[in-house]
Amino acid sequence: MTVSIFEKDETYLNWFSELKVQIRQAQMQAVLKVNETLLELYWTIGKSIIEKQKEMGWGAKVIEALATDLKHSLPDNKGFSSRNLKYMQLFAREYPHFPFVQEVLAQMENVQVPLAQITWYHHITLITAVKNIKERVFYIQKTIENGWSRNVMLMQIENKFFERQGKALSNFQNTLPPPQSDLASSLFKDPYNFDFITLKEKSDEKDIENQLVQKITELLLELGKGFAYVGRQYPIKVEKEDYYIDLLFYHLKLRSYIVIELKASEFKPEYIGKLNFYLSTVDSQLNTEFDMPAIGLLLCKTKNSIKVEYALRNMTKPIGVSEYNTIKNISKKIRSQLPSIDDIELKMNEI
Repeated sequence: MTVSIFEKDETYLNWFSELKVQIRQAQMQAVLKVNETLLELYWTIGKSIIEKQKEMGWGAKVIEALATDLKHSLPDNKGFSSRNLKYMQLFAREYPHFPFVQEVLAQMENVQVPLAQITWYHHITLITAVKNIKERVFYIQKTIENGWSRNVMLMQIENKFFERQGKALSNFQNTLPPPQSDLASSLFKDPYNFDFITLKEKSDEKDIENQLVQKITELLLELGKGFAYVGRQYPIKVEKEDYYIDLLFYHLKLRSYIVIELKASEFKPEYIGKLNFYLSTVDSQLNTEFDMPAIGLLLCKTKNSIKVEYALRNMTKPIGVSEYNTIKNISKKIRSQLPSIDDIELKMNEI
């Protein structure tokens, strides 16, 4: 490896770092520009197909003819199969205002989402898998925000990320100032899918913690962007007595410590009291003048919404409560949806 003669020159190193950032930004802008140009071409072709079919009365067979003629005339250009041309047609129909898709996310709020910031393969997946435009806008935004690959985005769709986001039961609106309360409410899910871990019949909290930490990448992906792992069984001391937080995170956007307590059982009201105690301790011992109040997340195997509501009422510390799923939980749900032997035999007799 070649060593620069300026390796100890601070001015040079700062200048070099600035140039690296500029180069990477330019490269990213070039990639985005290429992607935007490609998407614009595909949208234009799709729009032209729609217009010609309407104007000339041509049916679906014109797409087959166009694909064949393009293949013969432009043999080196891939991506113009009849299947892809149909996707272009659908793309133009779904997004008539390219390069943006517009959605009303609140009564008076219009949001324009740039379509060109995700790839064609992301769009094909979204158009095929997600029919609701509001939900599709959500996945486009999250893909841009988190840099999801197409496969990661598809996994999030299959795990119903849209339906789970912001569904945790909480008291955030009463315990956090408006900007932070809204953000915290939108970040916490219900349920959490820990389907990357496998639990035995008598697994306890320690088993869950071990597997989650061993697969920290998957855990952070499920928690969402902004969570930074601090530690497991994080020690705190109060009046010479030791206590241990199951999982401690820090959220960069909320500027808050996130205290997660895991319970391998149904929700019990007394769990809230212990979590409240941990939050008070973190606020006193770990928070600096730059940190917002710590936020608690209680993860239980199951919960009763009324019990959670009563337990959170009048609590002054921000706490959310969610369920979690594991491979064992999910297997039970799948098995419960399968037909019985009697059902199968009855269907066989009907044939």
